[in-house]
Amino acid sequence: MKILVTGFDPFDNDKINPAIEAVKLLPDSIAGAEIIKLEIPTKFNVSAEVVKTAIEKYQPDYVLNIGQAGGRFAITPERIAINLDDGRIADNAGYQPLNATIHEDVATAYFTQLPIKAMTRAIRAAGLPAAVSNTAGTYVCNHIFYQVQYMREKFFPNIKAGFIHIPFLPNQVVARPETPALSLEDDVKGLTAAIRAIVERDSKGDIETVEGTIQ
Repeated sequence: MKILVTGFDPFDNDKINPAIEAVKLLPDSIAGAEIIKLEIPTKFNVSAEVVKTAIEKYQPDYVLNIGQAGGRFAITPERIAINLDDGRIADNAGYQPLNATIHEDVATAYFTQLPIKAMTRAIRAAGLPAAVSNTAGTYVCNHIFYQVQYMREKFFPNIKAGFIHIPFLPNQVVARPETPALSLEDDVKGLTAAIRAIVERDSKGDIETVEGTIQ
């Protein structure tokens, strides 16, 4: 099994992005699955092509995109991607879409194929805060989440895909009083636990079954 895991480069005024830093430190193999690591640009009109090229090259079974969600307290597997780009700020190319549809005449939203509740339980079992999220926002994180789902529908029907948001790193909140943060070590620990849950559910053949409640 191969899992393509992506992380964004720094954006806005930050010099670091926990997403790519955590991805780079993931083990090369988790529960027997090969982990392929990829840095992607925080750019609406470029990120999807970078991921599509990587899917064509590596032929992964899963695609897991990781992004930063400043202000969140927990590691949050995402449930749904929406067909909307609406940038609070411009991306790294200076582009700031406002209320823009990503693709015409396709789904308003896509649900992940990943076992997000099992992933959340696994992260918590590792001793870290985690919660299922029902909004990936409208910035480049949601954009790539939606775009990979679109690619799955149109080009790569055999892959399963999803998204996880992680909080700021401690050094990012020095000038952001009362803002939560999580260490890079804990990010890696949490993401590893989530990926292990994906592999374990896949090995049981019930990756898409209805999961139990989680609070």
